[in-house]
Amino acid sequence: MIFHHIDTFAMNTAQNLAHRQSRINESLPQMHVEIWSDVMCPFCYIGKRRFEEALQHFPQSNRVAITWKSFQLDPTISGSQHGKYAQYLANSKGMSLERVEQMFSHVAAMGASVGLTLDFGKAVIANSHKAHQILHLASEHGLQDAMKEALLKAHFTDGLDIGDAEILQQLAAQVGLPQKAVEKALRDGTFEGAVAGDIHEAQHLGVQGVPFFVFNRQYAVSGAQEASVFAEVLQQSFEEWEQEDATSLMDTTQSVVQGEVCTPEGVCA
Repeated sequence: MIFHHIDTFAMNTAQNLAHRQSRINESLPQMHVEIWSDVMCPFCYIGKRRFEEALQHFPQSNRVAITWKSFQLDPTISGSQHGKYAQYLANSKGMSLERVEQMFSHVAAMGASVGLTLDFGKAVIANSHKAHQILHLASEHGLQDAMKEALLKAHFTDGLDIGDAEILQQLAAQVGLPQKAVEKALRDGTFEGAVAGDIHEAQHLGVQGVPFFVFNRQYAVSGAQEASVFAEVLQQSFEEWEQEDATSLMDTTQSVVQGEVCTPEGVCA
């Protein structure tokens, strides 16, 4: 019962954030937060929850616009593998099974602390490129955060194949994306260039692992930091943003707060 209560609270937090995004008054200037993330990254799910907690208590949350940016931890994955997550990391990243299992245990415990069930035994290894394309489509319909939540839950909790077009269409329908638009995007690769652009931009910013949060292109938080860290950076960046000219944004961030991330080398620590 306790775990059910925590999980429900966490899901409500995510739903509240999505509702908050829908209520943003676009007539007011907005500070932008960009989040580079991969659907295959457990720290991205944990970091999302902690950021949501900070944003939920931020007085000016309705003036914060969030954009989810694409990042692929392993773009070489082909096909899908069910129930072999540990073996995949051991084989592809040169890690021992014992080390992988220890890492899974640590990350799962972190997930549970914020109300998430991370079931690595059920998770399906799949290429996340199509999922990122759907996230770009969702952005055009104001449903990006809801789509991100659905994809992360599908992968880490429900054991669904986020590389499968039919499953992506079902998830997209659940959050309210038009079926024909989803089919067209997957068929024509409409957002392939947008995904590539996000990844190139991450390289330009020097992103070494995800999640990677960029506030107003002035400050960055790397990793699934505690909510208090996000709250502090939100407050500071927002105060400075209110005082600056919108044309003064930098191409790179001034300061990066480092934390636990998932890297392309397969390490989540």
